[in-house]
Amino acid sequence: MVKAIWNDMVIAESNNCEIVENNYYFPPEDVNKQYLRESDKHSMCPWKGKASYYDVVVDDEVNKDAAWYYPNPKPAAKKIKDYIAFWNGVVIKK
Repeated sequence: MVKAIWNDMVIAESNNCEIVENNYYFPPEDVNKQYLRESDKHSMCPWKGKASYYDVVVDDEVNKDAAWYYPNPKPAAKKIKDYIAFWNGVVIKK
């Protein structure tokens, strides 16, 4: 079971993560979305496409743009469509 933890709260937990470029992408159904808030940030990956971001929010503390996902990935990344990855202090425990 892989977990994403921030501020001692489990944000996501899954046995079905996809690993891409050393990042664990969690299936959307395995993410506690009450800790995510849509962000205006976007970035581009040459082979995955346009990424959208979430802020991670726990107990009114905000970790800005600490989660990302690909709502419309390019064909090479279709297996991670809507899967959510974390960074910026979110700890991944295996």
